[in-house]
Amino acid sequence: MSQTFAADDGAALPLHLVEQQAFRGWLEQQPPQVAAWLTATGFEGRLGDLRLLPGTDGAPLGAVLGLGDAAARKRGRFAVARAVPQLPARLWKLEGLAPEMAEEAALGWLFAGYSFDRYRPKKQLADKPRLVAPAGIDAARLETLAASETMVRDLINTPASDMGPEELELAFLAMAAPFRAETRVIRGEELLAENLPMIHAVGRASPRAPRLLDLRWGERGPKLTLVGKGVCFDTGGLDLKPSSSMLLMKKDMGGAANVMGLARSIMALGLPVQLRVLVPAVENAVGGSAFRPKDILTSRKGLTVEVNNTDAEGRLVLADALALADEEQPDLVISMATLTGAARVALGPDVPPFFTDDDGLAAALTTAGERVADPIWRLPFWEPYEEMIEPGIADLDNAPSGGMAGAITAALFLRRFVAARYAHFDIYGWQPAAAPARTKGGTGQAGRAILSALPKVLSL
Repeated sequence: MSQTFAADDGAALPLHLVEQQAFRGWLEQQPPQVAAWLTATGFEGRLGDLRLLPGTDGAPLGAVLGLGDAAARKRGRFAVARAVPQLPARLWKLEGLAPEMAEEAALGWLFAGYSFDRYRPKKQLADKPRLVAPAGIDAARLETLAASETMVRDLINTPASDMGPEELELAFLAMAAPFRAETRVIRGEELLAENLPMIHAVGRASPRAPRLLDLRWGERGPKLTLVGKGVCFDTGGLDLKPSSSMLLMKKDMGGAANVMGLARSIMALGLPVQLRVLVPAVENAVGGSAFRPKDILTSRKGLTVEVNNTDAEGRLVLADALALADEEQPDLVISMATLTGAARVALGPDVPPFFTDDDGLAAALTTAGERVADPIWRLPFWEPYEEMIEPGIADLDNAPSGGMAGAITAALFLRRFVAARYAHFDIYGWQPAAAPARTKGGTGQAGRAILSALPKVLSL
């Protein structure tokens, strides 16, 4: 269950937000007992420093949270959310909140209320601190974003035993149903009949049939197609991963989860677009029918692909889905995938790279990411590396040798299947350690940046 804002019943306790440089002046305005308490406990307004303010009966009268200085805040997002895990389960309102911080503070509070309780129930919603919506924010929009983020995290956190292609299909249909979106699912051998051969090849060794999930919503406006990698578990196939590298492979459907979360927000907010969502849902398993190293696959687009590593399967399933998307000549195609370790080596877990040939689109996405605390970073479709994905024996190589520029060569591979305006996001989809507003585990990435940029890039 996602968090929502609470109504102000007059009993909300104040959470005072104090920047470090303004602390002394603020302290002089406080009652003597508050000033004495904060002085005695060494409070100075450092980032994340929290003190409950005790009343005469021992019950809290409120709390004060340090926001540090501007340099400290640049080193992290969601400064106000640092307070949420430390506060008692009461109703709170923010005092001293700068208007430009209101949306990030409120959304971060909602995000911080998330917990994954499917297998070990913990705190109920009533056991967590609640927030009165700050003045001036669009509370309904932020609650929509929080609900979409909850769905994304739940999908990624669910282990593959309970989140295979069929379960991802059910989640996809459940996501679509409240908005009366049109859906279609192509399963198993039907993939070959529908000319989606690489999706079939990657998923055919698993007893859990591969499939393509297809959603359509909206009858007016520009055509927007989202494509998400839905590899529900990745063993690496016959190029088997070491066991340590499989530990997070339940998250290899993070691209699918994130495009589903973005699609849910688009529909819930009623954006005037013709939305299509394509998710190739497969399990890359080991078996007698598994596709093999050095196999040559013919894609939906007709391009042939030499398989030089069965562990580079995500780009194969995405390629067929992207070719299908491109056939309708949409105004914008966006793909999201937990695609390469190279992206994480380059930028770490917090900042997903994206690729596009469109400078205006890139600028709009980057600006939006900064505005909504959803950072992204552009990497190039570097043309000189095109020859690295051309093996000679086939049109394309799914895993160039050499170990260099892996994120770029993967993106170049995908670009071969799209003629439309296109952006590709190589996300991680996982929070390695708890951080403000982000619990350890599955997480949404780039979706809010994309959502915020859409009005500009599609002229909505």
